[in-house]
Amino acid sequence: MTTVRASDGVALYAEAHGSGPPVLLSCGLCTTHVNFRPQVEPLVAAGFRAVLWDYRGHGRSESPDDPEAYTLEQVVDDLGRVLEWAAPGQPAIVGGLSFGGLASLHFALDDPGRVRALLLIDSGPGFKNPKAAAAWVKQVERTASFIETRGLREFVDGRAGITTVGLRPELPAAVAAGNAIAEQNPKGLAYFARRITGPAAPVIDRLGEIGVPALVLVGEKDEPFLRAAEVMAKRIPNATHVCIPGAGHIANLEQTEAFDAALLNFLAPFAP
Repeated sequence: MTTVRASDGVALYAEAHGSGPPVLLSCGLCTTHVNFRPQVEPLVAAGFRAVLWDYRGHGRSESPDDPEAYTLEQVVDDLGRVLEWAAPGQPAIVGGLSFGGLASLHFALDDPGRVRALLLIDSGPGFKNPKAAAAWVKQVERTASFIETRGLREFVDGRAGITTVGLRPELPAAVAAGNAIAEQNPKGLAYFARRITGPAAPVIDRLGEIGVPALVLVGEKDEPFLRAAEVMAKRIPNATHVCIPGAGHIANLEQTEAFDAALLNFLAPFAP
């Protein structure tokens, strides 16, 4: 584990495990690197270098007080700096869950030479339709207001649990993820939600530019993202579409064995 300095000096938490081809995983809004902890051991055992990190405003990373410090462009740059720390000069398999998938798409489109493959997990390409985009901004605002006024413990233990720790909150990995979520700074998360996740630019019209293999994985019960997964799988030229039975939005925690099998099967051609 280490601190990676962003271009504006913000301290970003990051950790890397194992050696071999790097696999950098980015979390969803309001969650932390702990959400991907179950994937570390199988990735390392398969010969990969598993890289986890926290966005600014999340987890163990700093939460700047200046709202201007929260932009999508800055987050994409942050991702690149974490990758450069973990695997200097190497292209990586880059991916994430929900917003983490969208951030990874932006990174791959901005700097394609640094990406060998994409992992798009219960994610989407953003909202192009103005009505859908406006509805998403309202939903994000409700999230920001909730965590500011009622706190993160109530947030993760309530209805938001299905999109942060999943449909099986009693599982040890989900409990650990929930505890890490509850310990965060609400102010930083609210800034991130309102200024980055809510207005994030869509990339749906650029999916055809993705020149690397992509795993598009979604839980069969994750209804808001089933259609998004279909669209991405259809428009990305070299996409593999996997639907995990019994899983919702947090497929990697809810159905870990099936998720890991799909992940490692996709990654097999990149193994050392």
